[in-house]
Amino acid sequence: MTMAFDDLADQSDEALLQLYARGDRAAARTLVLRLSPRVLGYATRLLADRAEAEDVAQEAMLRLWRMAPEWRTGEAQVTTWLYRVVTNLVTDRQRARQRRQATTLDDAPEVADDAPAAVAQLIEADRMAALDRALDGLPDRQRQALILRHIEGMSNPEIAEIMQIGVEAVESLTARAKRALASALGGQREELGYADVEGGS
Repeated sequence: MTMAFDDLADQSDEALLQLYARGDRAAARTLVLRLSPRVLGYATRLLADRAEAEDVAQEAMLRLWRMAPEWRTGEAQVTTWLYRVVTNLVTDRQRARQRRQATTLDDAPEVADDAPAAVAQLIEADRMAALDRALDGLPDRQRQALILRHIEGMSNPEIAEIMQIGVEAVESLTARAKRALASALGGQREELGYADVEGGS
């Protein structure tokens, strides 16, 4: 027996996973719609490669489905478990990348026109690209901790569980990452259009 979609939307991640394990396809669809965008966004930030991130997100969701029948209530949050899987999959890919010593260049953005809206979009794109470059320059563990804390909005204890380290280590990683980001972006305020913003950004 399946529940109505509106009823499913109010269910917790764990309840949806348990329903899926009992054969409820609608519960699986609800969980995919809820979690996939978050997982994909996290993987994309870590890898800076959308295609690779999609592969990682898909593999993480497949692993979630495979382990659904063995899920033990109360041992972990579904999101925490899933982010840990993504983190591990990303780490594996980054190690493989380093072994191959492959380097790729990003395509330059195409300018559609010179209208004010297009200029504003280009400025915002430049800001995001600068942030992505700065994030990419961080050591892997610092980048993971910073993204989980300040982009994914997770608490330090949740991050500690995902990364399998202590809370103090999480605090140290995020503090070092923020200092490194501030240093990397500090000289670009004017170039990125922040020079007139009070106090910077």
